Amino acid sequence: MRFMLPFAFVMATTSVVHAGPVSFSSGWQEQRLSLFSSNRYGFGDNLTLESNGSVSIAWTRVAREDWGTRGASWSWLVDESVPPTDLSVKGGDDRNISLYFVFVPEQLAPGLEGANIRSLLGNSDVRIIQYAWGGNHAAGAVIPSPYGPPGQGVTIALRQAGTGAFNENVDLGADYARAFGGAPGALVGLAVSGDSDDTRSVIRAALGNLVLR
Repeated sequence: MRFMLPFAFVMATTSVVHAGPVSFSSGWQEQRLSLFSSNRYGFGDNLTLESNGSVSIAWTRVAREDWGTRGASWSWLVDESVPPTDLSVKGGDDRNISLYFVFVPEQLAPGLEGANIRSLLGNSDVRIIQYAWGGNHAAGAVIPSPYGPPGQGVTIALRQAGTGAFNENVDLGADYARAFGGAPGALVGLAVSGDSDDTRSVIRAALGNLVLR
């Protein structure tokens, strides 16, 4: 997929995931969720995504010195959208684009430093906040994930299905308290996904200007 982003959406970044701007030019890997289903990602100053009746995740680790991240901001756009869905329904929860923040208890973080995204998603000690553009939910709704161990993950709806370009700014500490209670542990991973396999639709989207703080 090749399409131009608005100038303000593109931001020069470094090649290391650290507090401050996050680069999409290196360190990201795709994790397929199905043998025969995969999105197309473009990595550079921003991450571009095309999904055609498919689903997968692009992910990266967060450097140890930034495990204490408690807030984030980013820009994203959608040029072609899935239809509205119910994000609480397993197998019926297509969404245009999601940004995941993966937390583990601080005392467990060193032992999971080399873990891949599949093992993290299957770990009952992991907590995941997924900010989603898609679905038919009110903005700010906290939706328990229908995937993984019970109580492991939530989706926070930011935008309903549709096209456009927006800036987001989230308080990870406050959202973690709303979703799980207490304070978050160490932020060890980031991921981006698009999901169009249930509705057999097409997504064209991008995410950039991701800043941790």
